[in-house]
Amino acid sequence: MRSGWRSPIVLLPAFASLPVFLFPSCTAPGTAPGAVEGEVNKVADGDTLTLVTRDGTRLKVRLYGIDAPEIRHESQPGQPYGEEAKDALEKKISRRIVRLDIVERDPYERTVAIVFLGTRVINEEMVKEGFAWAYRKYLHGPYASGFIGAENEAREKKRGLWNQPNPTPPWEFKREAWR
Repeated sequence: MRSGWRSPIVLLPAFASLPVFLFPSCTAPGTAPGAVEGEVNKVADGDTLTLVTRDGTRLKVRLYGIDAPEIRHESQPGQPYGEEAKDALEKKISRRIVRLDIVERDPYERTVAIVFLGTRVINEEMVKEGFAWAYRKYLHGPYASGFIGAENEAREKKRGLWNQPNPTPPWEFKREAWR
C-alpha cells in the first residue's frame, strides 16, 4: 500500500465541488456552481453594481463583456450618456433579485459576471439599447457574437449613445480626459 497516494477517481468529487466552496453560502440550491443569486442594492454606473446575497455577503460586480460611458467621478469629467446608462441599469435591476454567472475576478477585486434577470441577459440588453459598447478586448466565448450583434443593431438604429455622430468609447475617453 502506497502512503500519500490518492486515486484520481476519489479526488474528482472534491475538485468538482470546488466552485461551490469558493462561494459557499452564495450559491442558491438548484443553481450551477459559480452562479450566485442576490439583490442588487446599488448601481454605481452603467456597468457596475453591488449585489447582496441572502446571507448578507456584498459583491461588487462588473458586467462582463461591456463598457458603458463614464459618469463623473470626483474631479474626473463624465461622458455623454454616462448618466443615462446608469439610470437604465438601475431601472432594469435595482432592488431586484438577479443571478450572476461568474466569469472571473478583475484586478480591482470585482466579480466579473453575466447578469440574468429571469432569462434576460442584462449585459446584452445594455448594449442592444445603446447604453454600452461590446467590450471586445475582454469579450470571449459564447457571448461574443451576441454582444457584437447587439452593438451593430444599436449602431444601425442609432439607439442611445449611437445617436451621437462619433461617440468616444470609455477606454479612449479615460485615456484622454482622465490623465
